[in-house]
Amino acid sequence: MRVLGAVIFALALAAVCAVQAAAQPNEGFADLNDRLSPAVVNIATAQRVGDEDGSPLFAPGTPLERYNDLSGNRLRMQRSLGSGFIIDADGVVITNHHVIDGADEVEVVLQNGRILSATVVGSDPATDIAVLRVQSETPLPVVAFGDSEAARVGEWVVAIGNPFGLGGSLTAGVISARGREIGGRYDDYLQTDVAINRGNSGGPLFNMDGDVIGVNTAIFSPTGTSVGISFSVPSAIAEPVINQLIEYGETRRGWIGVNVLEVTRDMAEAMGLNMPRGAVLTRIDPEGPAADSGLQTGDVILAFNGRPVADDRVLPRIVAETEPGSSVEVEVFRRGESLTLVLEVERLEEEGRPTPPVGAELDEDGDGRGDVLNGDLFGMTLEPITDSLRRRYRINADASGLVVTAVDPDSDAAGKVRPGDVVEEIAWTPVESLDQARDLVARAGEDGAPVLFSLNRQGQYVLETLRS
Repeated sequence: MRVLGAVIFALALAAVCAVQAAAQPNEGFADLNDRLSPAVVNIATAQRVGDEDGSPLFAPGTPLERYNDLSGNRLRMQRSLGSGFIIDADGVVITNHHVIDGADEVEVVLQNGRILSATVVGSDPATDIAVLRVQSETPLPVVAFGDSEAARVGEWVVAIGNPFGLGGSLTAGVISARGREIGGRYDDYLQTDVAINRGNSGGPLFNMDGDVIGVNTAIFSPTGTSVGISFSVPSAIAEPVINQLIEYGETRRGWIGVNVLEVTRDMAEAMGLNMPRGAVLTRIDPEGPAADSGLQTGDVILAFNGRPVADDRVLPRIVAETEPGSSVEVEVFRRGESLTLVLEVERLEEEGRPTPPVGAELDEDGDGRGDVLNGDLFGMTLEPITDSLRRRYRINADASGLVVTAVDPDSDAAGKVRPGDVVEEIAWTPVESLDQARDLVARAGEDGAPVLFSLNRQGQYVLETLRS
């Protein structure tokens, strides 16, 4: 029995070792590091700071004297500020916008210690990508971009960079998530558990083929050091931006002048869509190209320029990547019908066009409730619009329908609808009276189905689905 037990234990141990070996690259990462690290660089910047008395920052004769600006201004060096990587042997270097933002001078430090002066070709704050150029008498080592769209959660990835200014370092991990948003307009980050720290910004994220599938940009950390959640701009987003920066020195994004919202499961059911997909239009800029195309608020854009729109995050990126001045077809789902419209894409003004803010809940007596309770639907107290209510809730002049004056905190409307919202349509039908609203809800909400409400929130078009 002892022999049998030993055999069973040995077999079990071998099986565990086999699983662990299968889960890791057989040869480790040494070969990748040897092949790729020469093309990964350190980025150092200098920023001039005015000096009223003209005295040098560093004493003459010290090793740091060369950082004194001879003009009398201080030249403050911040070495090991970030990382970057070379994509062209003639000297094209990629890093983050925030690494070089505000710098008066930029230097690229190669793995062998060579220091090359760099010029900024172009920089894009929206995606945090910057392109630099250096001059070298000999061809520089390079790395190539890969397909981030093919990257899967659980795959091994490697980051090479310069954390904390310690010099070239390699860290490894797996892709832990895709499509992460952290507050940017075009966010679609790759999330990894690779150790990324200060100084890694702008460095490359490699797959096991040695292709760059991301640009390391941010970490989630309460301490400023890696806690195993880091974010990289995927190559699918970075490459088009880089190409435009190289060609034009700036980005040239498409713009159609719309605001969009996610199509929820309840919203899809209420609209008659077979599944949640697309992006629903909540506002159309009257000065934008969408205003002349026939698009309407409430339309669900399912495809743009031949590319399917999976959700509301995808549409802004597709539009941005569309060549300004081009005419495109837009597939739309409108109130149960499918149609195709044509619009001409204009160039986005990178300073941004302001959108109307979402108004706060307003009430004269401060209790958040209306003073007259005339009707109730799904926990919402509704009243016909009067001049008094229009002033109280600052209702948009174009709004028509029934105004919400109170919301039951225990109802489905809580958190979705707020006092001051105007119910303009129920199930795509304009609402004029409380009796009509009750009738529309009774018909649209049969068997507990969600009911679609079109709201005017201080000029902002909002869609919500409610259940009884």
